[in-house]
Amino acid sequence: MLKIPELAMPRTRKVTTVCNGKREVWTDYEEAKAYFLEMMMTAEGEERDRAECVYIQLLHGLDECSDEDE
Repeated sequence: MLKIPELAMPRTRKVTTVCNGKREVWTDYEEAKAYFLEMMMTAEGEERDRAECVYIQLLHGLDECSDEDE
């Protein structure tokens, strides 16, 4: 558990995502969320699972979101 929960951290407009090996830096947090929500709703199988993983992390306000297990 983190000492400061992610939800209590101030949100920046910049976010980095890694999905299916593709690293992308977004300057608009809401745009990134919309992109991954659309991908999650239109994709199937593993691609959908990857997008969902990133989207959930975006909902929690993380600055770096990845579909990879760490």
